[in-house]
Amino acid sequence: MQVDMIALTHYHGDHIFGMPGLMQTLCSMGRTEPLYITGPEGMEEELAPILKLVGWTSYEIRMIEVPKDGLKLAELDPGWPSEAMLHAFKTEHRISSQGYSFTLGRPGKFMPQKAKELGIPVNQWGLLQKGNSVRVGDMTVTPDQVLGEPRKGLKFVFSGDTAVCDTLIDAAKDADLLIAEATYGENGQAQLAIDHGHMNFAQAAAVASRSGARQLWLAHYSQMIEDPEIYLPNAAEIFPDTHCGKDGMRTSLQFEK
Repeated sequence: MQVDMIALTHYHGDHIFGMPGLMQTLCSMGRTEPLYITGPEGMEEELAPILKLVGWTSYEIRMIEVPKDGLKLAELDPGWPSEAMLHAFKTEHRISSQGYSFTLGRPGKFMPQKAKELGIPVNQWGLLQKGNSVRVGDMTVTPDQVLGEPRKGLKFVFSGDTAVCDTLIDAAKDADLLIAEATYGENGQAQLAIDHGHMNFAQAAAVASRSGARQLWLAHYSQMIEDPEIYLPNAAEIFPDTHCGKDGMRTSLQFEK
């Protein structure tokens, strides 16, 4: 019920056929807030059969594109921090596809002494820390007047289905967490992966290494892989902080001190 948006990477059946059940479940649970859907080009045409299966819903379904300069998630729901952004980037698969980068910017450190000098009441300090301007008499005080230089934020990147490509490497630059598809486990399956618009474990690890990501989770395994851990050394040899992703896997990303 807390979902604001479904961000689709492409329109192959194994990535969209679960939508009718999910969306009908949201309806049966009494959802009234709009549900946003984004994806690559051709979204309305590709999703028309899916939405027909969904039928009537108690909430509005809104299809939107992620702007080139990113989407401020607070525009979807005010509960998001003003610094939370979603970016989409093109990837290389057999059909039109894209991955996503989620960033959470971190404002500069608040300077209480500067706020006092400007005569800003303490009960308005929080507004400035959240990026809002405040009025003090006839003067407007902007956040940059009481905040230091912006600090390093957080970045999470999801590759979607893709072969190795520069857009993915660029998007994953310095990511705190990269979840990358790794359809094939064997090093000898590199060309097979390329031919089908996918990556093997080693190729995904090379992307993480080249992009400077901090941690890599592998995902989207072929059905021929019964135990991903068997092939983990193929990735860990290239990028040591690699983990085999699995359902329910969680982590907490922390700002640098």
